[in-house]
Amino acid sequence: MRKIGAGLAAVLAAVGLGLAAPGPASAASYCGIAWGSLAKADPDMSSANVTNVRTGQQPCYDRLVIDMTGKVAGYAVQYVPVITQDATGYPIPVLGDADLQVMVTAPSYNQYSQPTYEPAAKAELSNVSGYRTFRQVVYAGSFEGTTSIGLGVRARLPFRVFTLDGPDGGSRLVVDVAHRW
Repeated sequence: MRKIGAGLAAVLAAVGLGLAAPGPASAASYCGIAWGSLAKADPDMSSANVTNVRTGQQPCYDRLVIDMTGKVAGYAVQYVPVITQDATGYPIPVLGDADLQVMVTAPSYNQYSQPTYEPAAKAELSNVSGYRTFRQVVYAGSFEGTTSIGLGVRARLPFRVFTLDGPDGGSRLVVDVAHRW
């Protein structure tokens, strides 16, 4: 009985001194978002072609959508120190405090080297003024089967990447960036 009492006293003393840590606190996530800000990628090659880039606003995040003619397979999305132009590596300055490079393994030209996506203004693919997270969307080029889009965002915030089928046999690469942590 003494041993149990001594053990209980030791445990109570440890808790009182802060030696026994409580379990992890469960903070409520913003809008149920459990994404992170680390790189996300799928190494597959695609047989699709990029046809359009567009953006939209949602209550909890801003969305970038890249439309394609066929099934999108591969992509790499990550925060980088600076957005770089495909082939040359030249830096492309973008507005915002964080740069998100979006690369999809689908060219913006067809097998005859004719463009399937040719933005009128490479420095502003979509007007994102008034968006909570996005600051600028730029075309970083298409080279050797890969198309790059630069996304200037307000801060290094959580993001997710996924693909959707359709419409008309095409597909879409979707990048959502949360408004806050």
